[in-house]
Amino acid sequence: MFSKVLIANRGEIALRINRACQGLGVRTVAIYSQADKDSLHVRQADEAYCVGPGPVPRSYLDIANIVSTALAARCEAVHPGYGFLAENARFAEICADHGLVFIGPKPAVIAAMGDKATAKRVMKEAGVATTPGSGILDSPREARDAAKRIGYPVMLKATAGGGGKGMRVVERAEYLERAYASATAEAEASFKDGRVYMEKLILHPRHIEVQVLGDGSGTIVHLGERDCSLQKPSHQKLIEEAPAPNLSTKQRNALHEMAVRACRHVGYTNAGTLEFLVSGDHVYFMEMNTRIQVEHPVTEMVYGIDLVREQIRIAAGERLGYAQGDLRARGSAIECRINAEDPRSGFAPEAGTISRVVFPGGPGIRVDTHIYDGALVPPYYDSLLAKVVAFGETRDEAIARMERALRETVVEGVHTTLEACLELLATREFREGKYDVGSLPSLLATAARG
Repeated sequence: MFSKVLIANRGEIALRINRACQGLGVRTVAIYSQADKDSLHVRQADEAYCVGPGPVPRSYLDIANIVSTALAARCEAVHPGYGFLAENARFAEICADHGLVFIGPKPAVIAAMGDKATAKRVMKEAGVATTPGSGILDSPREARDAAKRIGYPVMLKATAGGGGKGMRVVERAEYLERAYASATAEAEASFKDGRVYMEKLILHPRHIEVQVLGDGSGTIVHLGERDCSLQKPSHQKLIEEAPAPNLSTKQRNALHEMAVRACRHVGYTNAGTLEFLVSGDHVYFMEMNTRIQVEHPVTEMVYGIDLVREQIRIAAGERLGYAQGDLRARGSAIECRINAEDPRSGFAPEAGTISRVVFPGGPGIRVDTHIYDGALVPPYYDSLLAKVVAFGETRDEAIARMERALRETVVEGVHTTLEACLELLATREFREGKYDVGSLPSLLATAARG
């Protein structure tokens, strides 16, 4: 096992990694921007070092500063969390070149699977169904040709993307050139990689993802699926749950089998998530995230496995110690993201200071957060403040516990998504598990009308 790990992230995921390391007896090194100097992840790590000013390119994306900090602090490994450099194959390579273990898959696998367009080609080789689409588009003209071949509506997607960044829906040809320019610019700003590709827009699908773990001995297991269909117009998720409701046994088994087969095909190690679109009887591979997901707690609650701990163990060369047949799903779990956003203004993010915060407790409740009374919410980063997770022996019990937990929660100082989550939970569509990726705006509109 490692003696010291650098955590190349911030916020709640940095705290989550810190706790997993401490549970394994591993010392931790936090990095932070000047805007995050008073953050909890800085206080709770064994050591902490500033890597630059607030803006992301000059701090949390500054590979040279991060690697030099890890070396100066005599770290053996780096955990990237999610976002930022988590799916940057070059970062993983540089870590390896300097004798640092990157806690994630091999750089070549990150490059193949983290690059969304390449991943689709690899999945086709593995016999996994994919959505109709294009390769990397180098110009608006190539985008026009691809859209003509695929057929409108289409979606432009950043190949290095995540979190809804660099994604644009295009319904008609006259909107394509502007959407292309906008998507590439946002992708470049978010990931330092402006490349985009195109997919056929599948109307009214569900967004289902499968969690996988693989170790260095070739053991690969899945830990079931999550429904992540309740997404904001920006394609960022707001509520996730596991297991996904209203899937047939045939669909569920197909999703699990495809995920494991895909991972075997690429020799995958560490934690990863394969994302699928489910439309009627059709299941399409969409992309793979070669990292831990924001919504990993719902899987942990259902399967009783600490996924971040497993990431660290696998990277240290340890085996999983269990096979697929040893894993059993139990009950149901739901996660609500509490973001510093104003739902009544199109989920516009807000910066500010948290004046008061109270989080819930009780049976089956978990809260992952980095905020406290007086905490600063900087304007530079993702708006996520907390994840409230509820577990129940049944889905109905999980929903009831979540509603109680959200009503106990208080976050003052900025607008949040707290009330929007409560409104969504109360809708008939959510109660019946009958929602898709386009449902959220209409459900909130219905709730607003009373």
